[in-house]
Amino acid sequence: MDILVVVLALCALMVVAYRGYSVIIFAPIVALAAVFFSEPLSVLPAYTNLFMTGLSNFVRLYFPFFMLGAIFGKVVEMAGFAKSLTHAIFKLVGPKNAILTIVLVAAILSYGGVSTHVVVFSVYPFAAEMFKLAVIPKRLIPGAIWLGGITFVMVAVPGSPQIQNLIPTAKFLTDAYAAPILGMLVAIIIFAVGMIYFLREQKKAFATGETYSGGDPLLQEPAPLDPNMKLPPWFIAVIPLLLVGVINYVMTKYGVAHFFGETYVLGVNSGFPGLEGSKAVTITVASMRGLWAVEVAMIAAILCTIVLAWKPVIKGFHEGMKQAMSAALLAIMNTASEVGYGSIIAALPGFLLMVEVFRDFSGNPLIMEAITVNVLCGIVGSASGGIGIAMATVGDMFVEMCNAANIPLEVAHRVASIASGGLDSLPHNGAVITSMFVTGLTHRQAYIPIFVVATVAPLIGLIVGITFFTITGIY
Repeated sequence: MDILVVVLALCALMVVAYRGYSVIIFAPIVALAAVFFSEPLSVLPAYTNLFMTGLSNFVRLYFPFFMLGAIFGKVVEMAGFAKSLTHAIFKLVGPKNAILTIVLVAAILSYGGVSTHVVVFSVYPFAAEMFKLAVIPKRLIPGAIWLGGITFVMVAVPGSPQIQNLIPTAKFLTDAYAAPILGMLVAIIIFAVGMIYFLREQKKAFATGETYSGGDPLLQEPAPLDPNMKLPPWFIAVIPLLLVGVINYVMTKYGVAHFFGETYVLGVNSGFPGLEGSKAVTITVASMRGLWAVEVAMIAAILCTIVLAWKPVIKGFHEGMKQAMSAALLAIMNTASEVGYGSIIAALPGFLLMVEVFRDFSGNPLIMEAITVNVLCGIVGSASGGIGIAMATVGDMFVEMCNAANIPLEVAHRVASIASGGLDSLPHNGAVITSMFVTGLTHRQAYIPIFVVATVAPLIGLIVGITFFTITGIY
């Protein structure tokens, strides 16, 4: 019965999300319904002390990341840098490879620091233009953007500035470059599986004569791109993205430790005389190193973009920032609400029983970790939300198990990160819903490609990655 409550809660949230209802509203309703069936008197205490604590802690730690990622994505778009890169890659690979172009552009933007939550906004206008020219069905656009921007770059490529690669650093005291060989192996597998699928779908569409619209009404079509717009050279457009990578690496490996040491105390010695004695705040720098490094890198990249493209950015800055903030607030509140939901689910007897079953069944700490993180991400419908809950609730257990089995914590970091990008992409995922809204498509039309590239491919990569490390010990 306890496990059934958890399963029903997952199914309920998936149904309401699939039907387009806001998870900000329904995540707490579903979670509290699960509490009611387990312990009716605990509904209000669980809401205040579990749901709202989980939500607020996530916002406290990660709102700057979401905000900076949204701003960076918007200024890159306003500067014409995204279009410049798209056209440069399109010319390089040819008009018949429009899908590959969109995958590469989304991957470059994602690795360059544009938040995965806003990549679809930045890439969709160019994808629509190119898919029309190449007569590729529109239903494949969300999946192509996901393959490049929200799969292998997000969780597997070493040094990725995405939140799913940063959350494990706090628990394992690692950095964004953990287990680089293992990460790149899985990234190649995800990319290969995804592209094989898309080439098969494109060939099938050509054979059947399927058009861009696929016979369905076209909704949310972007305004035609201005052919007379003067684009910056691609080598200028790529500078802010490269800057993110360089500063992220330097700050991660050297800068944060140099400036702050192993611990930093907000108190009398650091210029806060109001924080004396027991009020002093001690920060473990290793747990914040990855996040601080990316935030500094994105601030520098935003300023660099504004300097390089002053006129077009300033011209639309006021309206652009309003749009960026709306996107950032919606993204973080969707995710934070799912984290609050997951905080309640993770405390229920049914979930704790499931964790014990996984632990007894697998025996291998990495398999245990992979299953637990995947299940949590599937329950909350969020990679960042699920891995955040996993690190908070069972992260210490992962550390103990890996240390006992002599498994490097860098490997545990990489496996957790990759595992977050599997079952998270079920229909109730916030980014899935956003992708459908932005592109004017429905789950019926466009969800299967997303499922293949964002769930099936990462799960294949995860299995191969764990097997590879187990056999070779290389990471």
